[in-house]
Amino acid sequence: MVTDAEWTRIRRSLRFGQVFEGTVVWVPRPGAIGIFVDIGLGVGGFVDVLLLPEDSADWPAQGTVAGFEIWWADDRRQIRLKPCDPRYLRGDFTGYIERFRPGWPSDIGEPVPDPRPATPAGSGSAADSGGPSADGG
Repeated sequence: MVTDAEWTRIRRSLRFGQVFEGTVVWVPRPGAIGIFVDIGLGVGGFVDVLLLPEDSADWPAQGTVAGFEIWWADDRRQIRLKPCDPRYLRGDFTGYIERFRPGWPSDIGEPVPDPRPATPAGSGSAADSGGPSADGG
């Protein structure tokens, strides 16, 4: 586990759409949760089930090495990823982003925002940070 300072340093270097070669390290419940990916940063990478093909037989298996891009990072010490290979994306991905993340194309290349409140009083939260919702991945 990385320290708060290390996570802050890592996070500041992240950009939406940034691509990493990663290795699928765990597929805990195929078809139900998603996959965990090691991208070599010291923090976990995760691809949500909502971004993967409906049939879990089409998911990348443990040990698969592939390209993954940064999709989101919130207040958890985990980087949310999107597979680069269309074989590992949900079949209706274009429609999915139109419904749940219409700003995605313009987010690419932008820094991943800090989820902490903008003021000490806590006027903001990770919940209103503009990231994907619980039902939108």
